[in-house]
Amino acid sequence: MDASAYAKNCPSRQILDRIGDTWSVLVVMMLADGPQRYTALSRRIEGVSPKMLTQTLRGLERDGLIGRTVHAEVPPRVDYELTTLGRSLLSLVGALENWAETHIEDVQAAREAYDNPGIKVSA
Repeated sequence: MDASAYAKNCPSRQILDRIGDTWSVLVVMMLADGPQRYTALSRRIEGVSPKMLTQTLRGLERDGLIGRTVHAEVPPRVDYELTTLGRSLLSLVGALENWAETHIEDVQAAREAYDNPGIKVSA
């Protein structure tokens, strides 16, 4: 099978969609420090809806990037953690997060200049 992301039907595009998704990036980074419960992830990742967080966790689990452990307690406790495959993403995802935080002002200035072509905006 040709694994070129430039090929129309290449399954690697699905992986790029998964690891390039905002919520996936944030979940992976949150799990870098170790296992987390759903409620902890929900509290720390501001703005994510319960539906989106659940979909993201399921997708990451399906792709083998995170593991889900259900503890036999009352009430039940579920922990999420990165798998070995998921940990292999940390340097890439961390670099993406760092770039976004480092260059947000440059991007905002570029957007302002684009949206207001008659106004000089310093970058």
